Amino acid sequence: MKITSYSNGSTESYGIVEGETIVDLGACQNPPQPSLRVAIAAGLSADSLGARGQTFALKDVILRPPIPDPHKIICVGLNYRAHALEGGFELPAFPSVFMRASDTLVAHHEPLQKPLISDDFDYEGELAIVIGKAGRHITEENALEHVFGYTCFNDGSIRDVQLKQSLIAGKNFPKTGALGPWIVTANEIPDPSRLILATRINGRKVQHKGVDDMIFNVAQIISYISGWTRLEPGDVIATGTPEGVGFVRKPPLWLKVGDTVEVEISSIGTLVNPVASER
Repeated sequence: MKITSYSNGSTESYGIVEGETIVDLGACQNPPQPSLRVAIAAGLSADSLGARGQTFALKDVILRPPIPDPHKIICVGLNYRAHALEGGFELPAFPSVFMRASDTLVAHHEPLQKPLISDDFDYEGELAIVIGKAGRHITEENALEHVFGYTCFNDGSIRDVQLKQSLIAGKNFPKTGALGPWIVTANEIPDPSRLILATRINGRKVQHKGVDDMIFNVAQIISYISGWTRLEPGDVIATGTPEGVGFVRKPPLWLKVGDTVEVEISSIGTLVNPVASER
């Protein structure tokens, strides 16, 4: 099942994507749940769906990030072997994590914003986990039971700021990352390690890798993070990017105004974003 958040005029809601339509769920939850995050926390799952609401054409709505109001966006760095090596880094002994703010992310087809202060705007195609069940100290054996689903993520990075000033600053410019286009529920992806990720810039493939190249797999990441913070429904975990990022290329490949970035993951879909200038 594909599920996402959307805007229809003045109404914010969420629904199931079926072909070129979206079937509303927000208006038919009992009791009403104001957002997909809240609905997941209340027990929404692929097995619990009953009544469905109005159907809209996808072309007539504006997609939002699938979880527009996450409590936490936790990102894992250097989690693909070849990516760590291409940057000259040693393989990490444990997941290296940082946080992104929700206002750094845009939705499918929404423009990424190249900051005015830097030309070093880089892409990072990633698989993102959406948590479905809360927990602390989750074991690796039970970790996948806490997953609601998976989606595409672009961990857009301002490299000169990240590498010369602050990792957190370089990862938290407004509207430099993206999430979407929808969540595919975990029951349809029983083994995320079998997924294939690709990133394209203006149609040119710049990243292509199996998720099985991760140093720390989905279960290990969830278990590790839950050891130091409580994971809540709707939390987003970005699992790292493979090799092929722009800053290691010679010459570097930076995102420019007018470019189009695509992050495609097998069994999920393709997240597409044009690049615009910060106003």
